[in-house]
Amino acid sequence: MPKLGADMAAGKLVAWRKKPGDAVKRGDIVAEVETDKGVIEVEIFTDGVIERLLVEPGAEVPVGTPLATIREEGIAEKPTPRIPPPAPRTPPVPAAQLLPPTPPAPAGAGRPRASPAARELARTLGIDLATVHGTGPGGAVTREDVDRAGAFGAAPAPAVDRATRMRQAIAAAMSRSKREIPHYYLATTIDLHAALTWLAERNAARPVTERLLPGVLFLKAVALALREVPELNALWVGDRAVPSASVHLGVAISLRGGGLVAPAIHDADRKGLDELMRDLGDLVARARAGTLRSSELSDPTITVTSLGDQGAEAVFGVIYPPQVAIVGFGKVVERPRVTGGQVVVRPVVTTTLSADHRASDGHRGGLFLAAVDRLLQEPGKL
Repeated sequence: MPKLGADMAAGKLVAWRKKPGDAVKRGDIVAEVETDKGVIEVEIFTDGVIERLLVEPGAEVPVGTPLATIREEGIAEKPTPRIPPPAPRTPPVPAAQLLPPTPPAPAGAGRPRASPAARELARTLGIDLATVHGTGPGGAVTREDVDRAGAFGAAPAPAVDRATRMRQAIAAAMSRSKREIPHYYLATTIDLHAALTWLAERNAARPVTERLLPGVLFLKAVALALREVPELNALWVGDRAVPSASVHLGVAISLRGGGLVAPAIHDADRKGLDELMRDLGDLVARARAGTLRSSELSDPTITVTSLGDQGAEAVFGVIYPPQVAIVGFGKVVERPRVTGGQVVVRPVVTTTLSADHRASDGHRGGLFLAAVDRLLQEPGKL
């Protein structure tokens, strides 16, 4: 079971896309998994042949649990004992994923049986699992049971919908971020006259469906600036920042039903503006349709959030662990600026950086924002 975000402890296997004996190659979709972010398509990361499916659809599976066995190419088939799905009582959760112990049950009562996801949600909502009626195997408490219990104890309540669960997941991740990551914040105002003039001229000769959005220029400028300040393009692992050789931009996308996701555009620094525009449109459409892929949620190296025309003038984001930075673009507005000794009206955007002080400092962060500014003054080179 892949880990599809810092806040994920378990996922529900919805369906298999492949069966034993099927040949698979890297990138193939093999399964569908339901998380708080929706139903995610799980990709395979090796070539071979599926030998066994170890988990039945409908099972809630802790992160890290084997879902299937695959025989890689060139390796002879050998008997492999079927690994049963983990029992609810003692799921094989990695040590890093273990939750704080639940409060002791009343005297004479045992520790309530519950899935890892149910324990995490109960802890988030402040619900005592001993008061929740379990409907799982052997009376174990499931996440759905905690949902029904709601925020007011075990009294019957309407089921918490997906949007509410997503908000709870976001709350858990952001609380962890503010608790564990020493943020620092920087902002700069970037003159977009050159960029928007160039964009208008380029779009004028294109069909409406092929026109570029200003946000694509922002994404490419960020991706290229990260080459100059690579410590911002990293993940915090253990007690140190591990730089990434690839720039996988997580793009914050608001969902129509509430909440947001930040799937990755892979290798954004190597793509042209037209390819980035296609990738962005595809990502937004699939995020809102609930058909994202596991690789898009599991490997962003930095996140970019843009408020667009309807937002505020500035956004200071909260870092999504284990990333070490998030870049924000506010609404493009017209402001008076001094250019060549004269006051002129120019379109500007407030660009912000929230970064992890363990991985970088304000000087390096300032150089990054300066690089983004410089790149947007020469849009033809993006």
